[in-house]
Formats: sequence, C-alpha cells, structure tokens
Amino acid sequence: MLKVGLTGSIGSGKSTIAGVFRVLGIPVYVSDDEAKKILDHPDIVDLVVNKFGKDVAGPDGLINRKALATEVFTDAEKLRWLNSVIHPRVREHFSEWIENQTNVSYILQEAAIIYESGFSTFFDKIIVVAAPVEERISRVIKRDTMTRQEVLDRLNKQWPEEKKLEQADYVIFNGDHSQAIPQVLEVHDHLCSISPNYK
Repeated sequence: MLKVGLTGSIGSGKSTIAGVFRVLGIPVYVSDDEAKKILDHPDIVDLVVNKFGKDVAGPDGLINRKALATEVFTDAEKLRWLNSVIHPRVREHFSEWIENQTNVSYILQEAAIIYESGFSTFFDKIIVVAAPVEERISRVIKRDTMTRQEVLDRLNKQWPEEKKLEQADYVIFNGDHSQAIPQVLEVHDHLCSISPNYK
C-alpha cells in the first residue's frame, strides 16, 4: 500500500480534491481534523493556556481557535512551538490509522504543511494542489471570514507554491473544480498501477 501526501497552500482546495479521492474509495486522513481534536484534549488545553494565557481559552474551557490563530500566525516562534506540540501527536495517530487500512492500493493524508514540517520523506508520493494566488485568497476570505491581511499572514508562513510544485510527484491545478476532476482520475489511475496492492 502506497502512502501518499496531499498538500497545497491555504485556499488551494485540498479538501475538495480529497473528497474526490474519497469518492473513488481511497481512505483519506485529514490532519487538520485530527489536530483540532488533539487541541481539545485537557492536557493540551493546559499547555496552550500556560503558554499563551487565558485569552486563548473560550467560555467552555476549550481553546478558542480564532484567538489562538491570531496569536501564532503573527509570530513564527509561537507557531513553531504550537506545531511542536500538535504535530508529533498527529503523526502518531496517523500511523495507528494506517494500520487499520486494508485492501486498498494507497491511502492519502491531507495536510497543509507536509513540506514545511519535514514530513515529506514519510510518503511514497506527494500530490500538490495548486490554484492562482488571488483565487486562493478569495476562497479563504469567503470560507473563514478572514481579512486579506490575515490570509496573507498565513500564506507567508507556508512555502511558496512554486517551491512545492518543484518537489511534487503530481500536480492538480484547481482553479476550476470541474477541470480538476479529470486530473484526479489520472493521478488515481497511475497510483493504482504502481501500487504493490494493484489488482
């Protein structure tokens, strides 16, 4: 079974593309979903509040993600610290998740910062989802009701898209979702054909 990473800059449409692979029967592990669950663990809440103060906690005692994002996406050192707390736990959970996947040609992990986190060597192949920068910014502003500057702050914490494209095994251009689907099918067919589990 091949381990395939699916990544791309914020707003590129990774989740949409992951959904197409899921329809094709491919198990998809969404790192962001797991990271959110980990952030709700009481021991992690305590760590984060001790580091950043009570202002990052909501009235329910859980971490207020918007307040935390404001704190870390304007400070590279704070973001590094948070990633050092969350990422090892996500990786551990992902490894356990893989053990439960059987009878498939490949699995996907959707994650925004596969390259930035140094995790790219774990995968057999990496797919990068790309889209024009203004399209990406527009999508995030609409989706997350963020300001343009907030989106740019996040983009600036990630590798430039061009750098990711240079290292990708496959690229799916997602300026238009309807044009992306044939690209997904082509990548899917190729991954199935090179998988040790190919039938």
